[in-house]
Formats: sequence, structure tokens, C-alpha cells
Amino acid sequence: MSSRIHQLFEDGVSVINVGIDFFKNDIQRQGGAVAQVDWRPPGGGKPEVIAALDRLDDPQVQARIAAANEEAVRRITTSQPMLVGFAKAIDVVPGMTRTTILHSGPPITWARMNGAMKGAVTGALVFEGLARDLDEAARVAASGAITFSPCNEHQCVGSMAGVTSASMYMHVVRNRTYGNVAYTNLSEQMAKILRMGANDASVIERLHWMRDVLGPILAAAMDRAGEIDLRLMLSQALHMGDEAHNRNNAGTCLLIQKLAPFILETDFPTAQKREVFDFVASSDYFSGPTWMVLCKCALDAAHGIEGSTVVTTMARNGVEFGIRVSGMAGNTWFTGPAQPVIGPMFAGYKPEDSGLDIGDSAITETYGLGGFAMAAAPAIVALIGGTADDAVAYSLSMAEITTTTNPNVTIPLLDFRGIATGIDIRKVVQTGILPVISTAIAHKEPGIGMIGAGITHPPAEAFEKAVLAFAAKVRA
Repeated sequence: MSSRIHQLFEDGVSVINVGIDFFKNDIQRQGGAVAQVDWRPPGGGKPEVIAALDRLDDPQVQARIAAANEEAVRRITTSQPMLVGFAKAIDVVPGMTRTTILHSGPPITWARMNGAMKGAVTGALVFEGLARDLDEAARVAASGAITFSPCNEHQCVGSMAGVTSASMYMHVVRNRTYGNVAYTNLSEQMAKILRMGANDASVIERLHWMRDVLGPILAAAMDRAGEIDLRLMLSQALHMGDEAHNRNNAGTCLLIQKLAPFILETDFPTAQKREVFDFVASSDYFSGPTWMVLCKCALDAAHGIEGSTVVTTMARNGVEFGIRVSGMAGNTWFTGPAQPVIGPMFAGYKPEDSGLDIGDSAITETYGLGGFAMAAAPAIVALIGGTADDAVAYSLSMAEITTTTNPNVTIPLLDFRGIATGIDIRKVVQTGILPVISTAIAHKEPGIGMIGAGITHPPAEAFEKAVLAFAAKVRA
């Protein structure tokens, strides 16, 4: 026996390490071969969460959930969102009034909003003529005269701060398969913009131009175009190197290519048409909101299916991260604290300048884009950090927490595998693998804007709360 033990150490040890990384690191420092298995105890080791998972693991309950989830993901993957127009929010968004401000994430009051969202709100109030300047806008926002409500509770989504006001032009997207409609506002392009919390005179001036020139021209162009198949365009964009959250180079080219002939046919002055084309050319992000509203339109079709544990919304307001789940009809939110975003910063900024994770744009990951589709866009790592291998690893790991793949939107590098679709709250809590989100970073103070981009994950608490709620329904 002794000789066999000696032989074991003389030949070298190959180790499989389960769980905590620092054991792996110690072995590597001593020249040992080690393979890391990323494992966490189910439910974070919390007895009440483990008990809830056990209740949902009952064979009869499992069968009902499986049937409900199959229907939910069928609706997501068979949805065909069509861009059918552009219009002012006051004219199309359910529940919108002149004194309504929609925001990103779960519900939040003015007093609890973070810097970026407060900056966007005050800028929007000046833009709408509800305040003369930013100081008055802050007083108006705190007065109770303004109705604040989540975009997602009005068939909308909003980037970053998500602020949407009555006069802003919206994408109008109709689901050809199921008939529901979704909305989002137009891209202001990048950096010093309202959705990032910037609100100086240049930001307000751009919003006026978008209301008076860009929006009407796009609306007139869509009157001529009739409708645009966004899912087909999205599939092409991923094959051209986008992940349709932070990287939109291909998608923007495809979208403006489709719109351009109809823009040229409108009766607006040539100089204004040129302004529109120059504006689109100023940033690749022009199509970013388009993919967000596509995802919203498809996921809304899957919301409200009794017994389904599929996530239909992930959204952040800079203070809380919230999810909605198909089997909890209506606007039931499960929340946890918003997390920091880790990634490269623009010159002159430090991590401590960053606000916490914010925006409805995680609707793209909820659908299977963004962080879930990074293998389609290895060039994204230049913006968010990491390596091309990391991008592939993110996409592969998301298959562990989803229900199916979407055959209509595929990733060439993964042998044209469909994007991972249908996040299952049970799988997230069981495995401890959290959805990966690629996103921008806004400054923590109002008035500054975007200062970087990177990777973040939701808080586990949101998914644990959802599992507990489902288990309570089963027990009842």
C-alpha cells in the first residue's frame, strides 16, 4: 500500500476541484493539474429555498410545470414581432398622460431613485415644458404632481434610466402571431444622453430635434413601408457579428438600409433627411431599442401562463433588480438589490464613479440575446472586457438555466445552435448559475452620462423569492 501511495505522488496528481476557486489556485501555484467544476449548493444552501425546490420537484407538479413552460417557450419562439410604425407616446402607450413619466425596472418612488434616473426625470420634465429648469423640475418631481410607473407595466421597455414622456416618439411593434403590441422610445445614440442621466441644454435640444424631425420622418417612412419583419432582421444581425444588446453594428446597418428608401420618399426637406442619416451614422446603437422592443413583444405573449416558471421580464432601476415570471400573471415583481457592473471605464473615471445596474435592456437577455448570445459577437469583448473564449463560455453556460433554444435566431460559432431561451427560475436557483448581462455603466450622479460598459448578474434573491412564491402556490 505504501509503495502505491508513493507512486501516486511521484507520477503527479490530477485534481478535480468542486466549488471554491482558491483550492484550485493553490494547486496551480504548485504546478498541479486541476480541473474546476463550478458547483454551488442548491438554493444557496438555504433550508427554506431547498424545501421549496423539493415541493416543485414532485412528479405531478413537475409535469404541470413542464407543460406550462413548453407553451411559454413556444409562444416566445413562434412570435413574429413586426415594426409597424412610430408615434408619440401620448398617442399610443396605454395609460400615458401629459404628467406621466415611465421609468426602467420595478416600481420606484422619486425619493428612492438613483442619480442617473433623477437626472433623466428632471431632463424629461424640462423637455416636456413641465418645468423651466432642472431645479424646478426636481421640485415638480417631488411634489406628487407626476405619476411614475415602470415601462414594463405599460407594454414598454426603456434603455438605462428608461425615462419615457408623453412627447417622445416610440417604436410600435405588433406581434403578427399573437396580436399583442409593444413600445420603446428612440435611441438618442451614445454617451451624453438623457437615458444615461445627462440633462444639459444639448441633451434637451437633441430631444426637441428627435420630436420635431427624426420622429415624424421615421413615422412617415413607416407609413410607406407598412411593416418590417424584425425577427428576420435580428437573425441576420447575429450572423453578422452582433449580440443585439451592446453591439449593434450590423443591426443598425440592416435597419437603416430597410428604412432609407422610404425616408427618401417622404415629403420632408432634403436637409432634414440628411440630418436623420447623419444622426444614425453617429452611433451603431440606433437599432438597440429596436431589438429591446422585439424581445418585449415576444415575451409579453408568453406572460400569464398558469404554472409556468419561465422568466418574462428582467429589469433594473438602479436600486433594485426585478423579474416577472409567466405563471404570476399581471405585475408581480420579485426583487433584489441592483448589482455593480464590472468592466472597462472611459478615461478619467473610476469604478467608484459608477451607478449600479440600471435599465430595461436586460429584456434582451431574457429573450436570449446580449450576454446569452455573446458567442455570436466575439468583438464585443473590446467594449465590455474579457476574451473571446469568455464570450463563448457565457453563451454555453446559459443553456444550463434555460428551457430550450430558439431555432429562428442562431449562433454560427456554435454550429448554428439557437440562442438559449426561456430562463427557468428553478434551474437558476438549483444550479446557482445567474443570467449574464452585458450592459452600459452610467455615472452615479445626475447630469453626466455613460462612463463605461461591462458584465453584471442579477441578485439571487429575486429568483429565490420567485421559487418560494411558486412553492407556496403548489402547497396551497
